[in-house]
Amino acid sequence: MITGLSTPSTSSIQMVSLMLSGAFLAYVIFVLLPFSRTRRWESGDPAAFEWHLLVPCRDEEAVIGDTLDYLRVCFPSAHLWIIDDASTDTTRAIVRSVAALDPRVHLVARDLPEARTGKGDALNEAYRQLLAYRASAGGASPDEVIVGVVDADGRPSANSFEIMAGPTLFADPTVGGVQVEVRMMNRDDRRPVPERGRTANFAARTLVRMQDLEFRSVISAMQHSRTQLTGTTGMGGNGQFTRLSALCAIDEGDGRAWRGSLLEDFELGVHLLLAGWSNRFTDGAWVDQEGLFNLRRYLTQRTRWGQGVMQCMRYLPSIWGSPDVKSIGAIEMTYYLFQPWLALVGTVVFPLALVVFGYQLLTGATGVLGFALGWGWGLVLLYLFFGVGPFVIWGIIYQRRCEPERSSVTGLGWGFAYVLYVYAFYVTSWRAVGRMITGRHGWAKTRRNTEVVTAGPVALDR
Repeated sequence: MITGLSTPSTSSIQMVSLMLSGAFLAYVIFVLLPFSRTRRWESGDPAAFEWHLLVPCRDEEAVIGDTLDYLRVCFPSAHLWIIDDASTDTTRAIVRSVAALDPRVHLVARDLPEARTGKGDALNEAYRQLLAYRASAGGASPDEVIVGVVDADGRPSANSFEIMAGPTLFADPTVGGVQVEVRMMNRDDRRPVPERGRTANFAARTLVRMQDLEFRSVISAMQHSRTQLTGTTGMGGNGQFTRLSALCAIDEGDGRAWRGSLLEDFELGVHLLLAGWSNRFTDGAWVDQEGLFNLRRYLTQRTRWGQGVMQCMRYLPSIWGSPDVKSIGAIEMTYYLFQPWLALVGTVVFPLALVVFGYQLLTGATGVLGFALGWGWGLVLLYLFFGVGPFVIWGIIYQRRCEPERSSVTGLGWGFAYVLYVYAFYVTSWRAVGRMITGRHGWAKTRRNTEVVTAGPVALDR
């Protein structure tokens, strides 16, 4: 501590800030260990399973036609359940025209006032119609039926079914859900906003790159550690695949496999674990989606995610009381569910610690010169190590694993950009709390990059 102001209160502030940073650093190390080992994924026979893909849509005329073309070509054996959630554009007409030509394309039409009440409700409607269809048409055992969820702009890799049919994934009868890696299809777009200047395009493409970095390094590492160490693999909203018998086991007989959280994908994964199923993650297959280059739309998406995590706190007693969740898994899930709340604490503690540090520097007995010649730099380096290092390292890891043709300097630059990127989580955590305080729990759709903003709500609050 720099000589000068040193009171129990200021020391406590600095101690709390270092403890929060240290806890996060420990978590980073924990998830990096399994991620550092390269794994080969064995393929299986996709013909051993019956495949159904659910595609939720709301005003998706800009992308749904191309998505249908892609899915029909790459996965000709799959049934496609396209859920139109009361679109106001031509989404339903596009799907209906394709369904008239292809019996494996099914239109699930939802109308107001039942529609636009959340992605989970839309998926449940398709799930119920799928069950009714199979009841009349017959088919494989529910254990051999796989139900996937793909975004309206989603592009699962062509090998997805082969990988998921492998011996460590759905060929293992204990596996209820598999999540594939998510990638941003527009990560190499140099001019995402061609009508704007160089600065705007740099900011836009960096935002997209950070989303790709986040999913292919940070989230992928978390999922690897969950699969290999804690058994708490989470499910995502895009590239989520579940065994039909597992969905039936958790729907409690009411046709609602997906529940009411704004983070319906993570919530589904929790229910699968609590029901005794195993969840797995694979980066041997992936799904491409469009990365957002509009900051406002990105913040809307992440606010919904943050609020969804906060809502899922209600499952902590069930997680800790479940015989099917290991203690280390309960600890990992607890830390994950507390992250938005820790971000709120961080927005107070970290700036306050910086203010205290600056005050000590300016008013201390030794002053700035004493700081420069003394060991005050050690405290600065300690803060940088704990507060910046755990984020910068992801840029280097991402460059080496995912973009090896790019330079190490570029990877380092991505790492520092990621430091700024994570500050958005502080903003979205407060926005999520604001929505909860004001009673806003509606599912707000994230608009596509090419989607023109129109008048009217995108979701109905419940």
